[in-house]
Amino acid sequence: MKKEYLIYKLSDTVKCSCRIDNELFTKFGVKRGLRNEDGSGVLVGLTNIGNVVGYARDKDGKLLPTEGKLFYRGYELDDLVTPILKEKRFGFEEVAFLLLSGYLPDREELTSFRALLNEKMPLDHRTLVHIIDLEGSNIMNILARCVLEMYTFDANPDDISRDNLMRQSVELIAKFPTIIAYAYNIYRHSVQGQSLNIRHPRENMSIAENFLYMLKDENYTELDARMLDLLLAIQAEHGGGNNSTFTVRVTSSTRTDTYSSIAAGIGSLKGPLHGGANIKAINMFHHLKEQIQDWNSVDEIDTYLNRMLNKETYDKTGLIYGIGHAVYTKSDPRAIELKRLAGELAKEKKLVKEYEFLKKIEEEGVKCITAYHKGNKAICANLDFYSGFIYEMIGLPQEIYTPIFAMARIVGWTAHRIEELNFEGRRLIRPAYKNILDSKKYIPLAER
Repeated sequence: MKKEYLIYKLSDTVKCSCRIDNELFTKFGVKRGLRNEDGSGVLVGLTNIGNVVGYARDKDGKLLPTEGKLFYRGYELDDLVTPILKEKRFGFEEVAFLLLSGYLPDREELTSFRALLNEKMPLDHRTLVHIIDLEGSNIMNILARCVLEMYTFDANPDDISRDNLMRQSVELIAKFPTIIAYAYNIYRHSVQGQSLNIRHPRENMSIAENFLYMLKDENYTELDARMLDLLLAIQAEHGGGNNSTFTVRVTSSTRTDTYSSIAAGIGSLKGPLHGGANIKAINMFHHLKEQIQDWNSVDEIDTYLNRMLNKETYDKTGLIYGIGHAVYTKSDPRAIELKRLAGELAKEKKLVKEYEFLKKIEEEGVKCITAYHKGNKAICANLDFYSGFIYEMIGLPQEIYTPIFAMARIVGWTAHRIEELNFEGRRLIRPAYKNILDSKKYIPLAER
């Protein structure tokens, strides 16, 4: 048998070997995707960090749609974001301090924390050389490889004491922007043939400002930096149950090192059903801009969206990207905040018509999906619906959309890792799978 053919033969066996009938999940009481029959998540842990509220329950336990809320350490997201917007200041570092510590810093603590992050942003020369040597077009993979390499340069990589965990967390939060900016600039150089520029982070600049500077030199506005800063703050945490954070907590429960655990989280976030969904949403928006002639025509918009739902056009998946969420029902508080940010930025970039069209797509998309599914579940726009549009207005390439998500979420990941390794009732996370295959009698090789 030819070796090349063997791959296809083995692959063909998957049709039978991986077959599991859906009714068996109900028969054995298995929660597919760790989700209950009503779509709510299976309760698998406790946390003091983030709280995602997307529904309530009546006296009979039935799920009731409600306006979405997101809490960081007990503080509602809007209560954190609104003062930052009003005062026109940078707030990501403040959010990071809150999530790591559990309390809001005073002015002196925040100043010192910002200085510490700024001090830790430059990369070790060996890491920089390694990034230059890495080949590949996916920045998430380069990020994961760099994180794993940080283990080599850490004097105490396996130490899981509180002090060491916090030191590692601060360094990861500080270095993610630098790694991502450098990795993209090297990608532009090696793949697109453009000049290679390595800019060192500057003192007395926020993480958002430094990231844009390292990526684009001076080619950004103050509003660009503030919008990116708020995007980072809004995406920094989303409870322990999202896939990447849960991955970090599961791996942390084995007491593995920080870098292995965070690399696993990066791998999870990379998936198109998680962190990669923002690219799907913005590409869909560009398609709709081309296909719909009258951006103000509700009838034309609805007709095309219904064709998408019927798998007749676009990518024929039957999806309207950026609409719907596993937890949120009536509204996603992150989408509400981003919608507000997008409107402010659209005025500066003279893209108000595009912004109004995007809002119309959101409104009609929700209506069309609700009607298509006969109103069985309340749905709303999610984080991804507006984030790609904001990234694009700032002038950021799609290759770093998901890495920026990681740049924000590293705060939540490290906070959850610290909690997983320090609460009294911690145990190795080890759920069970039900085997549904009958036992077989072994057949000797000579008799097969």
